[in-house]
Amino acid sequence: QVQLVESGGGLVQAGGSLRLSCAASRLIFSNYRTGWFRQAPGKERDLVAAISGSGGSPYYANAVKGRFTISRDNAKNTVSLQMNGLKPDDTAVYYCAARYDYGASTYDYWGQGTQVTVSS
Repeated sequence: QVQLVESGGGLVQAGGSLRLSCAASRLIFSNYRTGWFRQAPGKERDLVAAISGSGGSPYYANAVKGRFTISRDNAKNTVSLQMNGLKPDDTAVYYCAARYDYGASTYDYWGQGTQVTVSS
């Protein structure tokens, strides 16, 4: 079955940077829009950033615009999230997810999540 495996989470001080990566397998990766979601304790899971299967049409939530950058390497079946200027409010479990780029409306495949903790 399809697998998405995140890595790169950790503990960082406010103002610092982290780079999250997600490795996908058992799907034609370029056919899938890929998103990064996050969920903080007691809050809903929110979309942070997304990118089309071809690497275009990036989307960023207002809270992360100008600080986070999403990118993908279809040759390696990976998608990354570069997070700069981290704030304590960015603390959450971050999930990678994939959605078929041709007509699907929901993200069908999810990774297990990686914890990001930003200390003040």
